[in-house]
Amino acid sequence: MGVPAFFRWLSRKYPSIIVNCIEEKAKECNGVKVPIDTSKPNPNEVEFDNLYLDMNGIIHPCTHPEDKPAPKNEDEMMVAIFEYIDRIFNIVRPRRLLYMAIDGVVSAPRAKMNQQRSRRFRASKEGMEAAEEKQKIRQEILAKGGFLPPEEVKERFDSNCITPGTEFMDNLAKCLRYYIAERLSSDPGWRNLTVILSDASAPGEGEHKIMDYIRRQRAQPNHDPNTHHCLCGADADLIMLGLATHEPNFTIIREEFKPNKPKPCALCNQMGHEVKDCQGLPREKQGKHDQFADTVPVSEQEFIFIRLCVLREYLERELTMASLPFTFDFERSVDDWVFMCFFVGNDFLPHLPSLEIREGAIDRLVNIYKNVVHKTGGYLTESGFVNLQRVQMIMLAVGEVEDSIFKKRKDDDDNFKRRQKEKRKRLKRDQPSFIPGGQFSPQALGNRSSPQAISNPRQAAFEMRMHQNSTTSASPNTSLTPDGSPSLGGGTKRKCEDSDSEPEPEDNIRLWETGWKQRYYKNKFDVDASDEKFRRKVVQSYVEGLCWVLRYYYQGCASWNWYYPFHYAPFASDFEGIADMPSDFEKGSKPFKPLEQLMGVFPAASGNFLPPTWRKLMTDPESSIIDFYPEDFAIDLNGKKYAWQGVALLPFVDERRLRAALEEVYPDLTPEESRRNSLGGDVLFVGKHHPLCDFIVEQYKSKNTEAVDIPPELCHGIQGKLTLNDNAVLPDQVVESPVPMLRDLTQNSAVSISFKDPQFAEDFVFKATVLPGAKKPAPVLKPGDWEKTNNDGRPWRPQLGFNRDRKPVHLDQSAFRTLGHSMPRERAVAGLYPGAVPLGAYGSPYARPLMGSQQQIPKLLSNLRPQESWRGPTPLFQQTPQRSAGAAPLLAWNRMVPSPNQFQPAQYQSLGPMAYPQRP
Repeated sequence: MGVPAFFRWLSRKYPSIIVNCIEEKAKECNGVKVPIDTSKPNPNEVEFDNLYLDMNGIIHPCTHPEDKPAPKNEDEMMVAIFEYIDRIFNIVRPRRLLYMAIDGVVSAPRAKMNQQRSRRFRASKEGMEAAEEKQKIRQEILAKGGFLPPEEVKERFDSNCITPGTEFMDNLAKCLRYYIAERLSSDPGWRNLTVILSDASAPGEGEHKIMDYIRRQRAQPNHDPNTHHCLCGADADLIMLGLATHEPNFTIIREEFKPNKPKPCALCNQMGHEVKDCQGLPREKQGKHDQFADTVPVSEQEFIFIRLCVLREYLERELTMASLPFTFDFERSVDDWVFMCFFVGNDFLPHLPSLEIREGAIDRLVNIYKNVVHKTGGYLTESGFVNLQRVQMIMLAVGEVEDSIFKKRKDDDDNFKRRQKEKRKRLKRDQPSFIPGGQFSPQALGNRSSPQAISNPRQAAFEMRMHQNSTTSASPNTSLTPDGSPSLGGGTKRKCEDSDSEPEPEDNIRLWETGWKQRYYKNKFDVDASDEKFRRKVVQSYVEGLCWVLRYYYQGCASWNWYYPFHYAPFASDFEGIADMPSDFEKGSKPFKPLEQLMGVFPAASGNFLPPTWRKLMTDPESSIIDFYPEDFAIDLNGKKYAWQGVALLPFVDERRLRAALEEVYPDLTPEESRRNSLGGDVLFVGKHHPLCDFIVEQYKSKNTEAVDIPPELCHGIQGKLTLNDNAVLPDQVVESPVPMLRDLTQNSAVSISFKDPQFAEDFVFKATVLPGAKKPAPVLKPGDWEKTNNDGRPWRPQLGFNRDRKPVHLDQSAFRTLGHSMPRERAVAGLYPGAVPLGAYGSPYARPLMGSQQQIPKLLSNLRPQESWRGPTPLFQQTPQRSAGAAPLLAWNRMVPSPNQFQPAQYQSLGPMAYPQRP
């Protein structure tokens, strides 16, 4: 969802919701990788029933990764997707269901298509600009005599092909069907698993297809209310969707975000700089004999769990209110919290100008909500339906403080700029005048590689002196005459102190000054603020959007045709008289077909994914819809600093004009294109050991064309309709591999059949409440978790696994010495303890905190170090429980009790802290 920084805010405010995943790694024996047995108990000490994969969050990082070389072709992309799914399955190990959902023809084509259209047009524009800038810098470097490797003739992967209706998505569905059949036939962890694949031909966003499945299964009498769900995806709205289910056991798994990952330069393929800073310098030798020239330092992506049951504990404490004129219901207050999060942004509506999540907007809304709820007489929402009269009271309360919010935002921005300016001055002042290079260049502390011998020191010293003299001979304020002598007429002017700062975008709105509302409506909407009729139209569209989004989260798509027809949001103070606004939506609307959606979201640069005559409508000047596809468009920064934060001012697509233009080219579709343009459904897979397998095989033998109900006792309580599939995977039939590098599946034991969720009446309301029989999870939070200074003042440490009482295991000092002797010293690879120093030494990244009675050693010099300072931690089996008043508890990471039997390295002090003699 379009809520930048939401997860960062959530994880900082509620840190205990995060749990680091424990992943069992595959072992190698004689060069052969032994597969992991996922049928064994989960190493995270929790057993999950259902695993749901939001596949678009897997497809994108596998096809165009940011931190490692991209796959060379489509086949390698498919294999990368298979490996990614294997990793997630190995961590989670579901026991009942695996649900794979790919974004299909999106629900609410107008609401979601506008956001997708903006994203794809912007990606195409940024890609072309980056290619032009790269080529320009390349020519400048080569003209100056720089060195660059030869340019690879490689077709740029257009990520816009990851859209329903393209050949890429059709091939991906085939590959996933092969992958599922192969795993069900060979992997013991998949033995009794039910697998549902909802590919891009099934309408709806991936995460909402998952939520729709959960809602419909919850409404069945055979549903287990204590099912433990795990959803894989990186979107922030998954947290809201998980809370909206009201399931007591819901966990989200996602990649751990690590900022500032090193990336190689796109021109010279060297690390440490970007394309704009490339100077075309020769590549430095990697290793003594350049043996590590082709290795890129890539660290494997790690995963974390987000426990929504713990988030519910936090919210229960925060939202509980006393002395209410009505009965407090925690489940209803959670729904109100989810609704208030929509005001800071989502995929369908722009956020209100006065509410920025980085400024604590959600906390402000919660405080206003708790103050006003006594007057409202009830909650804001109920099972996805909004009480607009109560929402009006909340919004008008926000509107009263809008002016102070804008002024405080300006003050904070000015203070930040002032601190940055002072920081630049300080760094410029403290920067050394000369830094030697080459073999005399400074080396990082802790580098364990053996120093190279100095070669020709006289020549190197002479070159350094000449370089230093050339840089300091002429003053920056002195101009020279043509003969090289200083000019008497004075020099050029000095640059301004902060001239190196980036130019600030012009802000014509100036929300912090009087008259901000008049300027906002004039600049953004080109109307006068006194035009009450237009302002009410904007507010009514926004209120409709809030009602539509909440209904979408709790009940499913209310209308396929609704969309917000403006680029900007109104102010909170404009939400007057919204209680009487209608919130009903058109019924019976239908979604776009896949190729129709491509015409609505693709720029002309991505037209190669469309049939030729359809593509011509994007580029032909005589086309009736040529105005839908501008070659260039403006981006309004809207008070932000970077272009990706701005608003793409694209024209909205007129649905009637688009359909009218496509009617003329529909006869040109080939049979294959017509197949890709049709809507499909979900497919269910089981293996031969599954209780449902014989039932499905019998349906194919009897050739029953009517839909039949799934016997819930054969499928873990799952209910729905089954119909025969034309392209079914059948037992004992060969499944051809769509990936040439993978073999055909000759011993297949899986079977597939079309699946449809239980159907309900159009006016049926799914209740947003905890189901009867659901058991509340045991409390996880302790009194110390509520305090901001957590963990008794010690730094917060990530929890591994779901067992809070797990005792961490540590390497003893002797183990680190063994690592120091056995690991190669010429190459320091992340994750292999590079430059490790003994535990307990000052400055070590592995040093453990000292007890209150011990003193920290200030230096590593041998003549200042007491003999006792080399003593590392006592092995666990030698420790005796000791505790004195005021001392820190003897936890596993701060046991530093000295022992007279420990290692005494007095004979090694002359060798320095990093050097140890080799074992005889």
